[in-house]
Amino acid sequence: MTTPVTIEQVNALPRDEFVRIIGPVFEHSPWIAERTAGPFESVGDLHMKLVGTVNAASEAEQLSLIRAHPDLVGRLAQEGKLTKESTVEQAAAGLAALSADEVSQFETYNAAYREKFGFPFVICARENKKEAILAAFPVRLSNTPLQEITTALQEIYKIARLRLIDLIEDS
Repeated sequence: MTTPVTIEQVNALPRDEFVRIIGPVFEHSPWIAERTAGPFESVGDLHMKLVGTVNAASEAEQLSLIRAHPDLVGRLAQEGKLTKESTVEQAAAGLAALSADEVSQFETYNAAYREKFGFPFVICARENKKEAILAAFPVRLSNTPLQEITTALQEIYKIARLRLIDLIEDS
């Protein structure tokens, strides 16, 4: 489905269709949709239940979700291999048209971040521009691993909320 659907239509979907449509809301992590049961009263209720599924997941599953995200301006972006959603989101933040110096800054920060935390830097690109994202790297690099897991999950929840809003019309 490419045109927005209603929450009623989402509730009527067979399980496999629900997972196919809602699964991509969380980057390469359809298990979240698979474990989330309806019915859903609204887009907000669906989002809350999906977030609840992630919060109830094991730490290893949460880390797997974080690791499923691409590096901003990383190899996948440069090779045009991001998901459709990530491509649009990174472009909206101005990350598709960077100078060589800016690309170098992202590469340096991405490497330092992965080295320290073992997962990619995740930020809701649609709610930020490249300057804000670059400014967030040094701040977040000073966090503890637990703080960054929490922060990354909060950013993922923002990304998922915006993706749900794109998919489902509010009735």
